[in-house]
Amino acid sequence: MQRQQRVLVTGGAGFLGSHLCDRLLEAGHELLCVDNYYTGTRRNILHLRDHPRCELVRHDITFPLYVEVDRIYNLAAPASPLHYRIDPVQTTKSCVHGAINMLGLAKRLRARILQASTSEVYGDPGVHPQTESYWGNTNPIGPRSCYNEGKRCAETLFFDYHRQHRLQIKVARIFNTYGPRMAIGDGRVVSNFIVQALRGEDITIYGGGTQTRSFCYVDDLVDGLIRLMNGRAEFTGPVNLGNDREVSIAALAEMIVELVGSGSRIVHKPLPEDDPLRRQPDLTLARRELAWQPATPLEEGLRRTIAYFEAALRAS
Repeated sequence: MQRQQRVLVTGGAGFLGSHLCDRLLEAGHELLCVDNYYTGTRRNILHLRDHPRCELVRHDITFPLYVEVDRIYNLAAPASPLHYRIDPVQTTKSCVHGAINMLGLAKRLRARILQASTSEVYGDPGVHPQTESYWGNTNPIGPRSCYNEGKRCAETLFFDYHRQHRLQIKVARIFNTYGPRMAIGDGRVVSNFIVQALRGEDITIYGGGTQTRSFCYVDDLVDGLIRLMNGRAEFTGPVNLGNDREVSIAALAEMIVELVGSGSRIVHKPLPEDDPLRRQPDLTLARRELAWQPATPLEEGLRRTIAYFEAALRAS
């Protein structure tokens, strides 16, 4: 059994971070949950407020943080196109300055640190499915660049700290993840489609709907992050974490309409600039090094997510 550790999760009030916080507490660790609530929400962690092994701290990681911990999960960054396009400068700062500050903290403490990177580092990929050895096809000056390039720079910093300071690092490239606690109106395709279907509104597809994504249920993704953090020190990554079932956006919309039992129509709007046409992870490395692969079928994960949004919409 793993010894109890004091673990820092930045972005802990976010969709993914809050689920990770739950799992770490279930495993018996002490938790320091840090968030500035720019995109995260207190509702996601309200149930942790009185937990005896959890401390909630409001803090923006673009500024230094002085705490004592054993391990660090760096998840803080706006992950929705809607959010990072509203304030692209702050998005880049959260990715780059945030990485510098968390790496500095890890260096001082000699703590192992995990970076939540993203499939966006591959851009609009010329290789399919995407392997970790692929360097990507990104636009450094486009409307998505604040996030894409910010995360690419964060990866650079992590590996430079690893080489220069012998820091124990882990880098996960996270593909599209969905599940309960996604925000209503956050601009992500799964939450958009579900909310529109539940409200009986038109389902908005950008482009022809033939573009593809690969959707991983949040419980599976969190399991992958924990396996990566707890794995052998020599394996740094980067490693793809996601689901390798490729689904077109049109097929996803039709699936959600059917599961909800909605009468929503599907309508099309112009494709946003730099929106990737295909996205699917190669999971060979994750399977070999982490003995990990997603376990939740898309239809089952969508049912759980729809149930969450039904309750959330009733309460709003």
